[in-house]
Amino acid sequence: MSPTPELDWNDIPLMLSLARAGSMSSAARELGVDVSTISRRVAAVEAVLQTRLFIRSNRGYEPTDAGAVFMARAGNVIGEVRAMLTETRAEAEGISGPVRITGVNALFDRWLMRHVPALVEAYPHLRIELLTDNSNLSFTRREADFALRLAQPTEDAALVMRRLGDIGFGVYGAPRFAGVSPAQWGEQPWLSYRDDLSGLPEMQWLSRLQPEPRRVLQVSNVTTLIEACEAGLGLALLPWLLGDSPGLRRLSTKPEVRRDLWLLSHRDAARIKRFNAVGDWLHQAFVADAASLSGPV
Repeated sequence: MSPTPELDWNDIPLMLSLARAGSMSSAARELGVDVSTISRRVAAVEAVLQTRLFIRSNRGYEPTDAGAVFMARAGNVIGEVRAMLTETRAEAEGISGPVRITGVNALFDRWLMRHVPALVEAYPHLRIELLTDNSNLSFTRREADFALRLAQPTEDAALVMRRLGDIGFGVYGAPRFAGVSPAQWGEQPWLSYRDDLSGLPEMQWLSRLQPEPRRVLQVSNVTTLIEACEAGLGLALLPWLLGDSPGLRRLSTKPEVRRDLWLLSHRDAARIKRFNAVGDWLHQAFVADAASLSGPV
């Protein structure tokens, strides 16, 4: 009786790459191998498992139901292996190495960046990576170590969710709008997010102010919204932390909207020195600037 063939663990990243890319050629480029290798290894894994993992459709290679189960578990396996390597190296290296933080541009550009020099001075062997607008990055696969989010995420046993405080939002306009009173806001041209983001608190506030606002521009991110407001195209509800600048005037005397700011991290990160150091730094940075971030009560 011949022995039961075993799965080659080196094939797991290959299966994940094909599921992600949807084509053998794309997966081959990502992994630096040829297409025939991808095809051969898929066949080998399916033979070991005695089931099809992929079907080929007009959209490319898609996981079967069994394949979807395999990919979900495989992603966790890769995440655990990377966590093992990361934690082992971290203990040997101390507070050094990469730390990836994801969040919206405005929080980095207008707030967090001023605190980075102190962190780098305290821990010169850290390498900070700021990743903007990457809401789909995976903590399990260690694509991000921390995330700053303006919405409470779904409960996840693998995540530590920490509410830092709240971010205020006020009405802003270019200097030419400086004399516009709150009673006149509804009559002004407005800048907002796209309709597919209508669930955002900022969009809901604008609908309450004026059910049919005169929107002259709709965008997909806050950085473009700030630039459009500075260009004088209309009023916009923007983060309180912007304050007054040569191109902007804050028209609100107190925040019109407040949103919770959450710090997310992987639960295993608490065992790693550099992640503890960066988590504490993020919390201290918010505490130091809480008044300018939240605005007056």
